[in-house]
Amino acid sequence: MRQDLWKVAMTIAGLDSGGGAGIHADIKTFAALGVHGTTALTCVTAQNTYEVRRAQCLSPDLVRDQIMAVWDDMGIDAAKTGMLGTKEIIEEVAAVARRLGFPLVVDPVMIAKSGAPLIAEDAMEALAKKLLPAARVVTPNRYEAERLTGMRISSLEEAKRAAESIHREFGSEVVVVKGGHLDVKDAVDVVYINGSFHELSTPRLDPRATHGTGCSFSAAIAAGLAKGLAPLDAIKTAKELIYVAIKYGVPKGRGHWPVNPTAWLEIPAERWRAYEAMSKAIAAIERDAELFGALIPEVQSNLGYAIDPRYAESREDVLAIPGRIVRYMGRAKASGPPTFGASDHVARKILALLGKDAEARSAMNIRYSEELVEAARRLGYGVVVVDRRNEPKEVKEREGGSMQWVAEEALRQSGGKAPDVIVDVGDWGKEPLITIVGKTPEEVVEKAKRIASAK
Repeated sequence: MRQDLWKVAMTIAGLDSGGGAGIHADIKTFAALGVHGTTALTCVTAQNTYEVRRAQCLSPDLVRDQIMAVWDDMGIDAAKTGMLGTKEIIEEVAAVARRLGFPLVVDPVMIAKSGAPLIAEDAMEALAKKLLPAARVVTPNRYEAERLTGMRISSLEEAKRAAESIHREFGSEVVVVKGGHLDVKDAVDVVYINGSFHELSTPRLDPRATHGTGCSFSAAIAAGLAKGLAPLDAIKTAKELIYVAIKYGVPKGRGHWPVNPTAWLEIPAERWRAYEAMSKAIAAIERDAELFGALIPEVQSNLGYAIDPRYAESREDVLAIPGRIVRYMGRAKASGPPTFGASDHVARKILALLGKDAEARSAMNIRYSEELVEAARRLGYGVVVVDRRNEPKEVKEREGGSMQWVAEEALRQSGGKAPDVIVDVGDWGKEPLITIVGKTPEEVVEKAKRIASAK
């Protein structure tokens, strides 16, 4: 195995027992960006999403020995600091970083999301005068930048002045004043580098899933530096990752929910896994093309599959077949390869079902017949019948509302869990249909095959 293809990043930070910030967030971020993560633990906290109950810091020499143990064995391509806790730890880390010379990202952690202090008062001077000069990149938020500079910061121009001031006064090569707390419409980070300013902007998101944002952001920058990226490119990647991590945050706890840096890795993986499963299901249909050809309705069939429901938000997260599944010479044939966003009707049904039942990720519409409905019942499948003549007028008039209403009515009848079979008896000008529901497209296809064979 080629050792040069693996880069090593280190987090020198505290432990959050709630798993949202500190070394937990950093290691997840390192993994998401493809570097090997190592740790030098500084402090242990008894912490959750809304409070820090207790904190205990380690001895400076133990922190140093953790760093050296990794350095002596595998090297450190870049590191980041988070909660350092005490003046003595800060001084030790600064000295080691200067001596070893690896690129260092400093997240000047001072206060937890809950408001609890994470650094001793006498450590502030050591942070500013000894650690910041050793930093390749420093990433203060608005309040940390205010503390470091003595300036009031609310606008982008004030953030720029603060970034330049931190560079000039403390010697940090690159300064990022993060925009999450600035009084501007979007979340705009101000980057000062080589005498120039750069503004990196993303839309603002739900502010609740922000526990660990600073940790994950600085870890992502360190990962980029470890991989040889220029600082600005590493910061841009980190900005993109943290946007995804906040958007798909972990909705757990009574306080600020944890960010989810692994979403950066999981979502592309989920999309590929969904594509593979759909491809197998389509192949199964085409192996029994005559049997499935007899199931194609006038409006033709489609088969859909949503990615993991933690990440499925819109039709763009649902795979389906562009042009649908058609009947040609009596045989079922997919019109094309599975594509995200290719379906409207089937996707809307799946998304509505997922709102109540996380296992209802796949569905396929087939033609309606009493024989097929009875065969499904004989096989022991859960069957519900939805009469669209009862659909409210305002729903019929709303674009895409009917498919959602059918799914929601089916869920209501089945007690909140998606049935195996939804029978839509149709309406004036609307063809009656049967929708087969399952966890995976392969399961849906197998159900349809069994029903067709048993009628």
